[in-house]
Amino acid sequence: MAETLLFNALREALDEEMARDSSVFVLGEDVGQYGGSYKVTKDLYEKYGELRVLDTPIAENSFTGMAVGAAMTGLRPVIEGMNMGFLLLAFNQISNNAGMLRYTSGGNFKMPMVIRGPGGVGRQLGAEHSQRLEAYFQAVPGLKIVACSTPYNAKGLLKSAIRDDNPVLFFEHVLLYNLKENLPETEYLVPLDKAEIVRSGKDVTILTYSRMRHHVLQALPALLKEGYDPEVIDLISLKPLDMETIGESIRKTHKVIIVEECMKTGGIGAELIASISDRFFDELDAPVLRLSSQDIPTPYNGNLERLTIVQPNQIVEAVQKMVGLRV
Repeated sequence: MAETLLFNALREALDEEMARDSSVFVLGEDVGQYGGSYKVTKDLYEKYGELRVLDTPIAENSFTGMAVGAAMTGLRPVIEGMNMGFLLLAFNQISNNAGMLRYTSGGNFKMPMVIRGPGGVGRQLGAEHSQRLEAYFQAVPGLKIVACSTPYNAKGLLKSAIRDDNPVLFFEHVLLYNLKENLPETEYLVPLDKAEIVRSGKDVTILTYSRMRHHVLQALPALLKEGYDPEVIDLISLKPLDMETIGESIRKTHKVIIVEECMKTGGIGAELIASISDRFFDELDAPVLRLSSQDIPTPYNGNLERLTIVQPNQIVEAVQKMVGLRV
């Protein structure tokens, strides 16, 4: 086992997959000689050369379209968005091309491409750099969407995403890059479509993902001290949702709290509530409780920014409300 930072775990995944398969290449702004804004591609340019680590112009729609064409011809492009919010400029290429071409070609073309990079609400990055694109792309057919949350699952998920023959949107949180964890020195993969049971419990199911996993874990000591026994599930796969794991937990706890950084209107939580109601309504003892970000552009002011997203004390209060006060 070796202690590894999350951004280095991602770099290791890229390095291992590029060494394993010569069809894998990386492209994006400043991914080459500079090594990426968060150093995920550091030293890969020197190792693999400019044809496999391509520095692109500031033209997201153009280089995403180029990656779609490369994937159609059998290559495996990995796009790094300097900030995932910038990839809204490539919405057409991701939705109308990457998401649909395998279907509209009758399976004649595969679409083995990964679109990854930093997103989420950082620390005073401003509204345009604090986007949560999972809400925008959730409705696009043909895409797989995953959100890593630890160095371990970041590395295993990225390796699985690169090997998949479908387009994968791979979300990394800008505030999680410096997380540390001991990783196996042997190769491992993490499935793209499975949630992780972070903690087993019987009182209430807490569904979360990305940075909010860690806010939930920060709330745990206070909850355990008060006698609560929550089950915590990291969704990881945002499309498709792992409703099998979610359903097993609901049948045990009969109560659900969703904790997300996504916007409340039209967010991942909204889709979760609809899916839970469709499949497990009779298992619920109370309406699903949703803790989401405020439906406003993220303020630059640090205190106001903090108020827009869910904090650990709000999670404690939500469990108290859902389960009832414990003496």
